[in-house]
Amino acid sequence: MNELTIKAAGVFVIAVTPFHPDGRIDMESCDRMVDFYLDAGATGLTVLGMMGEAPKLTVEESRDVVARILTRVEGRVPVVVGVSAPGFAQIDALTRMVMDLGAAGVMVAPPGGLRTDDQIVTYYTQVAELIGDVPFVLQDFPLATGVQIAPSVIARIANDLPTCVCLKHEDWPGLEKITYLRKEGVLTRRISILCGNGGLFLPEEMARGADGAMTGFAYPEMMASVVAHCAKGDMARGQDIFNAYLPLARFEQQPGMGLAIRKYILAKRGIIAHADLRKPGAALSAQSRAEVDALIERQEHRLKELG
Repeated sequence: MNELTIKAAGVFVIAVTPFHPDGRIDMESCDRMVDFYLDAGATGLTVLGMMGEAPKLTVEESRDVVARILTRVEGRVPVVVGVSAPGFAQIDALTRMVMDLGAAGVMVAPPGGLRTDDQIVTYYTQVAELIGDVPFVLQDFPLATGVQIAPSVIARIANDLPTCVCLKHEDWPGLEKITYLRKEGVLTRRISILCGNGGLFLPEEMARGADGAMTGFAYPEMMASVVAHCAKGDMARGQDIFNAYLPLARFEQQPGMGLAIRKYILAKRGIIAHADLRKPGAALSAQSRAEVDALIERQEHRLKELG
């Protein structure tokens, strides 16, 4: 098994879940999607994240999707699986299932009811006890969870729990959190920091000390290129590439529409066969599709200029 460690870096693409128009999972598109992500430079995949429509899947479907993706990956990169759930029984069952299938680790977001620092620390302490030696990603996504995790609390969790190997940082933008966690003496060991938010702050996050991205975008090759250039110190080239894709990345981040936009582009690129979300889910209007098409055209023109 390609186990997740504190050295995780690069781009862990949040995988979409492809569906047929009638709501069935499109396993053939899953295969093409995996090949596409890896060819685009992904160093890992994250399955059943918030943009993977995980709550719309049955347990059996979740197992089948994870198994299919792991089979296609063939151990080439680590695969993290989201197991966030309201109760520990679900987290335990999902974790056991995906780790038995060969996942590299799991990702856990805090439930919305947590309010104090001690509640948050206690929750993750109990999660770590529950899942044993399974490495996990702490997902800090206050815009979605409503839970504000202070940088000092993240440090307490990382320092106290050896199986917390990665922070999925997607505060908005929360850049000061990265700076704090990278200060000498804050962490007793350097954990991985991979960032979300659709990559909208990726150059700044890399400059602050992030190790890469764990998020989705219809052009993951952008994130892979930006991370690679920033990691070798060529921040200017990374910023130029980022800027070429920024208008479309911004458009894709619209609340309530982002996944529909992403799936439309992936279908347009021939990666998945259908752009459908499983119901309930938004569909793009003809005007929105035309706006996406225009942004792609301008993006391609700018990339040619960059060379």
